Amino acid sequence: MTSAGRTSTWGALLAGLGLLAGCGSSAADDGGASGSSGSAAPAVTVQAGGDEIPVDPTQYCVDGDGQRYATTPPIVEVTPDTTISLTVPDAVAEAGWSVQVFDKDLQEMIGEVDVPAGEAVFREINTSDAAPPTFYLVVVEDSDPDACSGLSGAWPVGFIRTDGGSLSTTSPPASPAG
Repeated sequence: MTSAGRTSTWGALLAGLGLLAGCGSSAADDGGASGSSGSAAPAVTVQAGGDEIPVDPTQYCVDGDGQRYATTPPIVEVTPDTTISLTVPDAVAEAGWSVQVFDKDLQEMIGEVDVPAGEAVFREINTSDAAPPTFYLVVVEDSDPDACSGLSGAWPVGFIRTDGGSLSTTSPPASPAG
């Protein structure tokens, strides 16, 4: 995929995350999840045959306030038939979480996988499970209707399945805040 193709795909991803969020809450734009004062939103990690990659949330409930973040989710190039490992912090595991699978434009949810209660690590997704070669996984924390107006945590990561050539982790160009 070309840089222009990746950029337009990421534009769709970020627009789709706005649809995914869909909950009314206080908005925060601190340029990243870890730059705020007080309690910081936790990162999850993803691993697909290489190093663990931290994934910052696009939204999270911090100290009872719904927060949204201007983050740039990572894109991971992967080979076919590679196990994807997702690891969440203990607090997210205790709240419960699932993995939503989206198409390359983050417009159509292809499926959702519930993670067993209390599990912090999930290794049941393979890079060949999703039919399209470009897809997104979004780790979604179960929401608490009494906290943050039901806002749940969401951590997106994009995947590009290659033919097995060189692999890399890339970040798309930063989108303008707004």
